[in-house]
Amino acid sequence: MTSVPGRRSSTFTRLLRHGFTDPSAAERLLDSPELSAVRDDPVLLEALGGTADPDLALLGLVRLLEAQTGATGRQELLDTLISAKPLRDRLLGVLGASEALADHLARHADDWQALVTYEARDLHPGVTEFEHGLAEATDTVSLRVAYRRCLLSIAARDVCGTTEVSETAAELADLATATLRAALALAEAAVPEDAALCRLAVVAMGKCGGHELNYVSDVDVIFVGEAVNGADEDKALRAAARLAAHMMRICSANTVEGTIWPVDANLRPEGRNGPLVRTLASHRAYYQRWAKTWEFQALLKARPVAGDLALGEEYVAALRPLVWQAAERENFVADVQKMRRRVIDNIPTAEVDRQLKLGPGGLRDVEFAVQMLQLVHGRADTSLRSGTTLDALGALATGGYVGRGDAAQLDHAYRFLRSLEHRIQLFRLRRTHLVPEDDADLRRIGRSLGLRTDPVASLTREWRRHATVVRRLHEKLFYRPLLDAVAQLAPGEARLSAAAARERLVALGYADPAAALRHLEALASGVTRKAAIQRTLLPVLLGWFAESADPDAGLLNFRKVSDALGKTPWYLRLLRDEGAAAENLARVLSAGRLAPDLLLRAPEAVALLGDGEAGLRPRTRAHLEQEILAAVRRAEGAAQAVDVARGIRRRELFRTAATDIIGSYGTESQPVEADQGALVDLVGAAVSDLTAATLAGTLRAVVREGWGDTLPTRFAIIGMGRFGGHELSYGSDADVLFVHEPRDGVDEREAADAAGKVVAEMRRLLQTPSADPPLLIDADLRPEGRSGPLVRTLGSYEAYYRRWSLVWERHALLRAEHVAGDEELGRRFVELIDPLRYPPAGLGEDDVREIRRLKARMESERLPRGTDPKLHVKLGPGGLSDVEWTVQLIQLRHAAHEPGLRTTRTREALAAAHAAGLISADDAGILDEAWVLATGVRNAVMLVRGRAGDTFPADPRDLAAVGRYLGYGAGHAGDMLDVYRRTARRARGVMEELFYGGS
Repeated sequence: MTSVPGRRSSTFTRLLRHGFTDPSAAERLLDSPELSAVRDDPVLLEALGGTADPDLALLGLVRLLEAQTGATGRQELLDTLISAKPLRDRLLGVLGASEALADHLARHADDWQALVTYEARDLHPGVTEFEHGLAEATDTVSLRVAYRRCLLSIAARDVCGTTEVSETAAELADLATATLRAALALAEAAVPEDAALCRLAVVAMGKCGGHELNYVSDVDVIFVGEAVNGADEDKALRAAARLAAHMMRICSANTVEGTIWPVDANLRPEGRNGPLVRTLASHRAYYQRWAKTWEFQALLKARPVAGDLALGEEYVAALRPLVWQAAERENFVADVQKMRRRVIDNIPTAEVDRQLKLGPGGLRDVEFAVQMLQLVHGRADTSLRSGTTLDALGALATGGYVGRGDAAQLDHAYRFLRSLEHRIQLFRLRRTHLVPEDDADLRRIGRSLGLRTDPVASLTREWRRHATVVRRLHEKLFYRPLLDAVAQLAPGEARLSAAAARERLVALGYADPAAALRHLEALASGVTRKAAIQRTLLPVLLGWFAESADPDAGLLNFRKVSDALGKTPWYLRLLRDEGAAAENLARVLSAGRLAPDLLLRAPEAVALLGDGEAGLRPRTRAHLEQEILAAVRRAEGAAQAVDVARGIRRRELFRTAATDIIGSYGTESQPVEADQGALVDLVGAAVSDLTAATLAGTLRAVVREGWGDTLPTRFAIIGMGRFGGHELSYGSDADVLFVHEPRDGVDEREAADAAGKVVAEMRRLLQTPSADPPLLIDADLRPEGRSGPLVRTLGSYEAYYRRWSLVWERHALLRAEHVAGDEELGRRFVELIDPLRYPPAGLGEDDVREIRRLKARMESERLPRGTDPKLHVKLGPGGLSDVEWTVQLIQLRHAAHEPGLRTTRTREALAAAHAAGLISADDAGILDEAWVLATGVRNAVMLVRGRAGDTFPADPRDLAAVGRYLGYGAGHAGDMLDVYRRTARRARGVMEELFYGGS
């Protein structure tokens, strides 16, 4: 396939549209001889685009075609692929989801034909069908090949949606059953004399026993042996142990075809220290005398699967009564809880956040909660005795032991988490329960689960959401203690019962009243003076928390702050005696994640909330620089100095965030700030001043440690973008340029080296992981972008801008302002760039066209895939970019003759444009309103989520919290979105007229 040089081919574009991430490689594969006959077939491309990973699917298909013996085999595969949709979907679906099964097909080129048949019996096979599929296996290698062939059909039904996750798990368990039987048959055939001496039963445990197996998992078993009539029992048990061990090796040994899975017998009595095979009587004696609670919990899933099934049934029948007596054991619930905590504590710290199975909010939380309730209530209700988690959960809901709503949420979350686990393991058929970190892996998994719009973000969001649901419900079902109410919550109610307290908390909007009661008990129980003050405060605080979108978070954060400061003499006295302090704290702790996170890293900053308006008023840059530079002088080195500076920055970020929240929510003593623009300007100026002061202190610290009082070169930092425009948000990077000028008598190379070392050290110290938020420095707006030097002399800037500068660079310089370092050098840099950004002759039409082209390109290429453009506050229609580029085009054209336009601030420039008659009052008002609203949304998202974002949150509670910040009450988040769309639509209309339409 050829195309005009410099232009993308139509195939390249189609491949991108169909989800290929490497269309160039895909084009080469489509051009391969193996696909020459079908490379232009739209059916094939459409089918590849429907897979989890089109690139992987195409590569796997080419490998499979290459593996076919002769042209006839290839043609047969291609003909079937194009003409038979079921095969096409199954085969390509597997190739796009599993690299391991693609490898298998490349080694066993005829196995694709296992996917051709599409009859009723192929849709839901059971043990009998799988035994038939394994029947021809005669050794460990052929057993693995046959196993993979059967697995291929399971995976095909799974990825195509023919089976849902519980059916897939059941099929995997049935295949494991058939495999254990085949392996035992091979072991018996190898040593028939051992088989003649004993009866051996294989009892599946764990997920295999529960009929809910993963793609790759240890298969847990227990062996039961008995002597045949007339045989010596010891000899029979030794023979049974040899057979059992041989069977385990057949399944787990590595061969040229790899392994199947490990067979794990460690759930047997005494674990690894106990005999591999016991008689039924020995098992019964152990469980009656020695077994621990967790061992009875494990027996919930015991199911005979191979060998002497009658003996296996005898084993289950003998031990089942003991299982349902376990809940009568002393400390039963405590034992189960301890076991769960031990599992979590043993997870490596680096893996906790990615642990899908064992981590908080993971699969094990659901399974432990369900199993504990089964053991408690299954003694009397036999309907609860299923070994399958989802069946048991359904029975618990039917019986009223779990609320139907809770059960439905747990069921949905468990199915999602199991599906995620399946897709992770299917890729390479490796045993893992860790969610990958690589975006390519996350994209493939997300697409395989049907998340086609921004699959990485969607998958992460869905996973976290379901994990949160599991954790919250797990706490509610599993850990909820039977507590008395701990506080008097209403006049005339001397003491509420636990049930009444929960009802009251639910009515106030608490999602987890049991957790809330635990916090209340921890805060207010006892007879100490501290508890008495808390009992006075809590009834009022609970009401304030309830006015937020997340009262649970407010109460939890209050407990954390109280735990950290409870022993200080001033904390509770401040809340009790300073009326505004308690309400301010309640607003701040329940408005989102950012402010509480900043506060909890230095809880003593809560004192700012009781210091009247002075405590909440952001400090000026001069005051901030004075404090930071004084701290630098006292510090023993640059690292310590910057640590102190970052601590001051954290405290001041909290001050600004608190001011922002209280101004948006309002309190009894301070009404809501009516002018949203004033609040946006306050935040932008405060964060920008704080960033400038932090850079100034860091610069001083680095110079002082490396060179003493004087650097060999004058050095200045120029703020760019929102930093130069005094419009930074809480999570913004600092866009800067670095400029230096060697001092008299200093070699230019020495000066350049010194300046480069200053920049590198500043960036390192400000980004070093610590308890304080990092300050990221971005110098990508420098000449030549990332390819150019980080720091230049003033002369180098002058030479570059005179000879090489492009219109986008002049555009970017509109926001340039000296922020730190040598003031004289900074002033000269600004004088140098003024003629560039305020050209005396204005902009030529070529430059105007180029700016418009750049804007259009940014709109089409930089908007994240899967994002609703109408709700993207930065790049979407009527968003920040539209307003700012419109204002900046006016500046480039007219600032040379209109001094009021020579400002780095968007709103000031917009007002100046109106004052100069360059824009009507109505149009200026529409653009200003849109810019203020979009900036407010960005600030709100950061305050609520604790991380930056340019779109409205998908999570309903977070969306509601953004709405509360913007003045919308509960249940009115939809109104907020409608207002934003309307405001942005009007701004886009003005922008199109002024930016694209005017001359």
